[in-house]
Amino acid sequence: MSPAEEEKSLPLAERWPRASKFALSACAAAVAELVTFPLDLTKTRLQVQGEAAVRRSGAAAGQAVPHRGMLCTAAGIVREEGLLKLWQGATPAVYRHIVYSGVRMVAYEHLRDSVLGRSEDESFPFWKAVVGGMSAGAIGQFFASPTDLVKVQMQMEGRRKLEGKPLRFRGVHHAFMKILSEGGIRGLWAGWVPNVQRAALVNMGDLTTYDTVKHFLLLNTPLADNSLTHSVASCCSGLVAAVLGTPADVVKTRIMNQPRDKQGRGLLYKSSMDCLIQTVQGEGFMSLYKGFIPTWMRMAPWSLVFWLTYEQIRRICGVSSF
Repeated sequence: MSPAEEEKSLPLAERWPRASKFALSACAAAVAELVTFPLDLTKTRLQVQGEAAVRRSGAAAGQAVPHRGMLCTAAGIVREEGLLKLWQGATPAVYRHIVYSGVRMVAYEHLRDSVLGRSEDESFPFWKAVVGGMSAGAIGQFFASPTDLVKVQMQMEGRRKLEGKPLRFRGVHHAFMKILSEGGIRGLWAGWVPNVQRAALVNMGDLTTYDTVKHFLLLNTPLADNSLTHSVASCCSGLVAAVLGTPADVVKTRIMNQPRDKQGRGLLYKSSMDCLIQTVQGEGFMSLYKGFIPTWMRMAPWSLVFWLTYEQIRRICGVSSF
């Protein structure tokens, strides 16, 4: 058998390992995103609630902004906008995770296995896992930033309608085209800096924690490489990711949602640091953790669904465990 024929006889996962891992992680992420999306919408609404910069700009003059908790916010969306509005913005969110999760998972495994390298006992030192997780998250989020921008802005359309403001978008395609026409290519990457910063922190919590906890359990306990081990590692990763990522997520959401001038420049915040300072000065330090409960409540099941689905899909398709 010639080398070409031998290569064709190999399973698809072995012929195109990176493309296969990209597709598998994208499928697992899409499932996890659809299951937990209502919590993401609730979190986004909470993060812009009582925004100090909006009050100072006069944009909220004459409007009473109700302060709601997580459950009241979710119930208010259902009561005032309809049950299906809990999934408003889900389409760009799925698009985002196809790009984001696909790129970050492939990048992390490449960094772990080929660039940074494992130790002789097949363990991956913690500092390397931190570097790999942050780098992979930043790379994945940079490529996915336009879809994240559309997701955040579409999630706020329901609130604009209740405030008597005109809706900005008719759908996902219209949102992309409108942002592109108003701000150019750069407009699609509005808020990419805090977005990438958040992704680096979240993945230091998610990828780094999952990989570290999973292999620690495999090397130091009787647990096998099965769903129980994957569940324990994913629960740890979801909590750490929420603690590390929520402040950057608040900044990212506010920068992406702020009004812009004709040149695409933000009218409320000059940069992510300016947003951070204004938020802390105007609302206090704990405002950086607005939406933490739904963020954590979303990240925990998201991580659980994603990692269990991803590990099972890899096993079914003949790809080695993560």
